[in-house]
Amino acid sequence: MLKFLSKVKIEFNALDPRLACCMEFLAQCNASKAKESNPACQLIVKRRTDDHPPQIAVTFVNGVEEVFDATSTPAQTIRSMILEKGQLLETEQMFREAGEAWPVIIPDEELKQPFTGIKPRKAEDKQ
Repeated sequence: MLKFLSKVKIEFNALDPRLACCMEFLAQCNASKAKESNPACQLIVKRRTDDHPPQIAVTFVNGVEEVFDATSTPAQTIRSMILEKGQLLETEQMFREAGEAWPVIIPDEELKQPFTGIKPRKAEDKQ
């Protein structure tokens, strides 16, 4: 997960009962496998003393920052969203390295063409 990120900032008040997501996400970031995937990723933990709700801010390697409300978003959901965006970044990088335009634009006429690679099954084959 960390291989797609350059910075992770986790903010929470230690007395806030809504801090579970932050603690779980922090544990995931501190896991040896995550750290090995990107040792250069900056992990910042800000312990607050005010009523500010817990939040997790991540900066992707391309500089895009995203802030998650840790009171209503489970850590696993945040992790999944990071992995999904990370795969998109990898795909984009592959296309750019190959000299292809990004994003890939598929013409409407190609989208409307029937796909002939799959033959319909006959009724007797379905049994």
